[in-house]
Amino acid sequence: MGSKAYWGGQAVKIILRALIGRSFVDLRNTLPASANTDTASIISFFVFIAIFLPLPLIPPEKLQLPFKITFVMITATMFGMLGWAMHAADGPGALIHAPATQRGAALGWGAVYGLQSIVGSQASGCLGQSDWTRYARTPNAALFGQLVAAPVFIVVTAVCGILITSAAATIYGEYIWNPFELLLAIQDRSLAPAARAGTFFAGLGFLVSQLALCQMLNGISTGMDMAALCPKWINIRRGCYILTVIAIAICPWNYVTNPGTFITVLSGWSVFLSPMTAIVICDYSLVRRGPRYRLSDLYRGDPSSAYWYVAGFNPRAFLAWIAGMAPLLPGFARAVRGTSSGSGWDHIYQISYFYGFGATFVAYWALFAVWPMAGQKDVSPCQRHKARFG
Repeated sequence: MGSKAYWGGQAVKIILRALIGRSFVDLRNTLPASANTDTASIISFFVFIAIFLPLPLIPPEKLQLPFKITFVMITATMFGMLGWAMHAADGPGALIHAPATQRGAALGWGAVYGLQSIVGSQASGCLGQSDWTRYARTPNAALFGQLVAAPVFIVVTAVCGILITSAAATIYGEYIWNPFELLLAIQDRSLAPAARAGTFFAGLGFLVSQLALCQMLNGISTGMDMAALCPKWINIRRGCYILTVIAIAICPWNYVTNPGTFITVLSGWSVFLSPMTAIVICDYSLVRRGPRYRLSDLYRGDPSSAYWYVAGFNPRAFLAWIAGMAPLLPGFARAVRGTSSGSGWDHIYQISYFYGFGATFVAYWALFAVWPMAGQKDVSPCQRHKARFG
C-alpha cells in the first residue's frame, strides 16, 4: 500500500499544482537531499492519506458502483493522455522508430524480464482474488473478468503506456515512463490554462484510481487477513487502518522515486507472492483434490481441528515457500543494488514468478506426499450427508 499511497500523493500534487499554480509549483523544499522527496510531495502524500481514511468505513459489498465510476475515469484519463501525446508528437514518437539496443541472449532475457515484470505487478491481485470473488452471486461470475477483461486491459494499458512514453520523448526529448512524472513535467514546462485543465483532470483520474487500489488490493485484503488471524481484536476496518499506519512508517518514497527501482519493486513482488499463490492452488487442486475440506474444522482454533497442523501453523507451507523463494533472493538483491551482471542468479530472478510458482507447487505437493496430514482429503459429516441424499 505504501507505493500506491505515494503515487496517490503525486496525483494530489498534480491537482494542487493545477489549482494553485506557480506558488505551489515553486514551493521551497525544506527537506535535505537524503530524504529522497520534497516538501510538496510530503504535503500531498498526507493529503492523500486524509482523503483515504474515510474509505474503510464503506462496507466492501457497497464498493461496486464507486469502482465502476473509477474504471470509467481512469480509462478516460489513459486515452486522453494517449490522444494528447500522439497529437502533440504528430505520431507514435521516437521510441517506436528507434533501432533495437539489445541483441541475442540479452534481448531474449530482456523480453522475458519484461513479461515477468507485468506478471509480477499483478501478483498481489492474483493472490487476493478470493477476497472479492467471495461476494460473487455464482461460482462462475468471476470467469469473464479473470479470463477476458483483465488480460485485455493489462495489454491495452501497457501498449498505451509505451505509445505515450514514445510520443512524450519526441515532445520533451527524454523518456518519461511514469505517468505521474509526465504530468508533473508538463506543468514544469507550462501552466497555461489548457495545461492546467488537462493535468487537473488527469490527476483526478489517477487520484480516484489510487484510492480504489489502496482500498481494494491492500486495505480490505489485509483487513480480511488480520481479522482471520485475530478476530477477537481486529476487524476488516481496523486491519485497514493498521496497514495505513505501516504504509506511512515505511517511507515509500525511498524505493519508488527512481524509475529503475520502481520497476524492480513491481517485479520483486513475484519473489514472495508467486510461492504463496502456488501453495493456495496446489492445496486446493492436488492436496485436497477439489473442495474436500472439513468445513466445521475451519472454525475450530484448537488441536481438534484437522487444520491445526503444528500450533496453528502449517510447516509444509513454510518449507515449500522457502524452497521457492530463497533461490530468488540473490538475484533480487543484485537487481535492487543495480549490480546485475547476467549471472545464473540474475537469470533465475528474471523468471522469478514462473520459477517461484513451479518450485513451490512441486515442493508443497511432495511434502504432503511424504508427510501426509490426517484427514487431508476428508470432508465434514454434513457434506457427506449432502452428497448422499442431495
